[in-house]
Parts: sequence; C-alpha cells; structure tokens
Amino acid sequence: MKRKILLFLCMLMSVSVFAASFKKGDKVYVSVKTVTLKSTDGAGAKKVLDLSYGDELKVVSVSGKNIQVQQTGGSKKSGWIPSNSVTKKKIVKTSSGGKVSANSSELALAGKGFTEESEKVMQAADEDIDYSKVDAVESVSVSDSEIQSFIKEGHLKGAGK
Repeated sequence: MKRKILLFLCMLMSVSVFAASFKKGDKVYVSVKTVTLKSTDGAGAKKVLDLSYGDELKVVSVSGKNIQVQQTGGSKKSGWIPSNSVTKKKIVKTSSGGKVSANSSELALAGKGFTEESEKVMQAADEDIDYSKVDAVESVSVSDSEIQSFIKEGHLKGAGK
C-alpha cells in the first residue's frame, strides 16, 4: 500500500514539473488555429481581437488557467487567453505573406500534436474508428454574442464581468 501511495505521489510531482508554466516576460506563441484575446479573464469578457497560429506574444501576468498577454509587434494590444492556447516553443511562419503553409485541418492537428499520419495509423489499427463526429464537433463555431446570451440566460458565474 505504501508503495502505491509513493508511486502516485511521484507521478503527481512529475506531472506538475512537466506542466507548462508561464511567468511575466516569457515569449509565447499561439499553438491553436485561432484564439480570442479577451478584455478580462472572466467568462463574460469582451473580445479584443482574434489571434492566429504562430502569433508571438509576451506574458504580462498569470491567473489560474489564463494568462494576460501583449502582442509583440503591430498594435501591441493586450488581453487574456487560456494558457493552453500557447506554447513556449517558437512557431515560425512561412515567408509567404506571413501565412502558415498548412490547411485548417493540419493546423488543428498540429495544435494538438496529432498528424494525418498518426490518424491513418490509428485507423489502420482499428478500422471501426470514425472521425466524422470529431470533424463535426470541430466545425461548430459559437459567436461571442451567443456565449454572452448563454451566460446571462443561465445565470452563470461571470455574467457580470
């Protein structure tokens, strides 16, 4: 029993060591296709602008699962995003007008560390795997006004922010 508890504690400590931790001044890069920069870290925050895969940002502060960031170039706007939307690994855009040379499916997979090749391997291992439902869920888009209405109508925490 003691051995199981010790093993569990070691696993827990190793997870926290490897978890991405950000601190003020860190350079981070958007690791998802798009993420909305919000005015506060609350659920009812107003949209500042949309950021794209590979955009470089500077960490201003950290609050729970959200980080406050500032653009490093251009308008230097700042706001809040989920910390799991960025990485410290540098993401380099191509020279073709600053666009990433990948389609939206590849960007989504890259953000999750999942490639078309790995999908094919998984499908070959189990022919019954059907990704159409996953694709359908990933294609759903909800506007900020719909989110705000949902929060207000449901009397959810953060509706006043």
